[in-house]
Amino acid sequence: MAQRLHLVFGGELIDPSRTEFRDTDNIHVVGIFPDYQSAHAAWKAEAQRTVDSAHTRYFIAHLHRLRDEEREVSPTEELGG
Repeated sequence: MAQRLHLVFGGELIDPSRTEFRDTDNIHVVGIFPDYQSAHAAWKAEAQRTVDSAHTRYFIAHLHRLRDEEREVSPTEELGG
């Protein structure tokens, strides 16, 4: 079974109704997690910690969806090999 990695990150948004960060240099990377359940727990903890900041949002990115293991690798992926 393939790993299903998830990235949890967040920060202050320009407008709470959009997903554009005010300062990308200050994005808080919580971590990469091996499954959705642990990523969700980390996301929830950060969301609750920052509940008083209306402009702060945290997100879960499904890193495993960025790669298709069945497709041939791109030239940039072959650079390291």
